[in-house]
Amino acid sequence: MTTIGTVAANFTRDLEQNYATIEQYVAEARTRGVDFLVFPEAAIGGYLSSLGNHGDTQKNSSRSLPPAISLDGPEIARVQSIVGDLVVAIGFCELGEDGETRYNSAAVLDGNRIYGSYRKVHQPLGENMSYSSGTGYDVFDTPVGRIGLQICYDKAFPEAARIMALKGAEIIASLSAWPAARTATAENLQEDRWTYRFNLFDTARALENQVFWVAANQSGTFGSLRYVGNAKIVDPGGNILDTTLLGSGLAVAEVDIAESFTAMRAGMFHLRDRRPEVYGMLVEADTDPDATAGFAWRDLAHA
Repeated sequence: MTTIGTVAANFTRDLEQNYATIEQYVAEARTRGVDFLVFPEAAIGGYLSSLGNHGDTQKNSSRSLPPAISLDGPEIARVQSIVGDLVVAIGFCELGEDGETRYNSAAVLDGNRIYGSYRKVHQPLGENMSYSSGTGYDVFDTPVGRIGLQICYDKAFPEAARIMALKGAEIIASLSAWPAARTATAENLQEDRWTYRFNLFDTARALENQVFWVAANQSGTFGSLRYVGNAKIVDPGGNILDTTLLGSGLAVAEVDIAESFTAMRAGMFHLRDRRPEVYGMLVEADTDPDATAGFAWRDLAHA
């Protein structure tokens, strides 16, 4: 059996406060027997204070941007000193090899080892003014299983999770700083349309790939953004095992990965039953980015 935990919490530019929050949830996770713990996107240093064409999110501007850190830097080492033998996924702003480029990144690690890292591929609402984009998806062998990483808006693209599932991911950790809608925001954020999408993507990605899906998210507010929490653990059948809903907190579920995979994939095994030979249009669009620039629904109707 494996016990999975996932966090909804607020992270800002105050690194010491971030470390204290990490310590708090690591301590709670230990008391609850957690083996794998997922923190949100940008848990080290916070996310952007706004999205879109605003001065505080211009690429190469230092104003209000998260601190850019290296995988081998003291900030990651500090996290490792806190987590010890607990396997953790955590988000941060990564400094590229050139010492200038920034990436919205995540890593899976414990106190002794960094098992792998990921740079966010899909960027929403002008995020590309602050970060460069990653170029692919991988999965990493860890003491708790084979783990894939993705960040926030990636969950809107089924290809991202599917690639990791095809590479043998048993658990996909989805780290987010997912806010409520910027216009016509619902009075009750649990009923907000962006909250609905966040939750729907989580269950859909788990079910279509028949994997464990672990969603972490920021909560509270930062800058102009109001986060929707809803950290959750979803099983390969699309069932939510535990969730924080809107509040900050820790969702926890004990799972049997091998037994769940056997049960879910004994009949309809989605990866086995794919028909890649009829999916050619997906590949054609990817090889020619300009081919989709004028794409309209009428084109699809006549395809």
